[in-house]
Amino acid sequence: MSDQMQRITLASRPNGAPVAENFSLQTSALPVPGPDEVLVKLHYMSLDPYMRGRMDDAKSYAAPVAIGGTMEAGAVGEVIASNSPAFQPGDFAFGLFGWASHGCLPANQLQKLNPDHGPITAALGVLGMPGLTGWYGLNEYGKPKAGETLVVAAATGPVGSMVGQLAKRAGLRTIGIAGGAEKCALAVDTFGFDACLDHRAFADASALRAELATACPNGIDIYFENVAGKVLEAVIPLMNPHGRIPVCGMISWYGGAQGADATLTAPMIWRNILVKFLSVKGFIIMNHFDRYPDFQKEVGPLVANGDIRFLEDIAEGLENAPAAFMAMLKGGNMGKQIVKLV
Repeated sequence: MSDQMQRITLASRPNGAPVAENFSLQTSALPVPGPDEVLVKLHYMSLDPYMRGRMDDAKSYAAPVAIGGTMEAGAVGEVIASNSPAFQPGDFAFGLFGWASHGCLPANQLQKLNPDHGPITAALGVLGMPGLTGWYGLNEYGKPKAGETLVVAAATGPVGSMVGQLAKRAGLRTIGIAGGAEKCALAVDTFGFDACLDHRAFADASALRAELATACPNGIDIYFENVAGKVLEAVIPLMNPHGRIPVCGMISWYGGAQGADATLTAPMIWRNILVKFLSVKGFIIMNHFDRYPDFQKEVGPLVANGDIRFLEDIAEGLENAPAAFMAMLKGGNMGKQIVKLV
């Protein structure tokens, strides 16, 4: 076993969209597990939009990554050394190891995986944090009812596709929004959306709103918010009275730009919330991981038997993680973005 590992650190804070110079590939000594700690050789790591927020030195729900610190990420891999009776070499585990080839964490911060239950990459997407986000936000705050209409953007991503499939199973009309004709076809043909609109085909929010109104003749009851920007502008005026908006992200604004043609204003949003009695609930899924066993119990069998479908985009090599991450933030991925490390 080599006594060295690689990791990608935050070299500088981005000004707007991240660039390659914001990241640095470093080689360091392999950590030695202490009491009750477990050393894991990582096979796959997750790339998620929230990581962009961690790159800024701004007050938020979690501390930013320090300059020189390892970029944060969930990852899965094989245990190669353990000082805990809960894990043995050869076991597979999930943990928040970061952008790295290896990781060492206390056993109580790890989740043991069973490769016989499906690909271990599922713990990064459909049966991991993104899937839990979609399931929890839809059920807890969306409160879906048969016959209603739901809209979700990034419809082919791990959160959006989970939301759409669960809503469809609950008897809702499901409208996806995605970037490009290929993604829209995937949303309908693979994930079962009733329709999907290509936001890139519309010059502004007004044009998108007009097409959305046609796709949602009875208005919108649930808007699952994970992108904001032009989509939010298009949706808000179409919300029905007593509509619900679970808010888990705003990827289009993570770089700080709202676009020169933005017409969304606080008075416009606030008035719609007031006069339509809208329920808007922001949530961070890390605060709700106590529901993970319920999620696994309900959704795990649906994934196993193919009732819930998922798609993964896999980039090769830790050194290519920054490029894959930057492309993902611009919509370059079709499904859940993962990096293969071995």
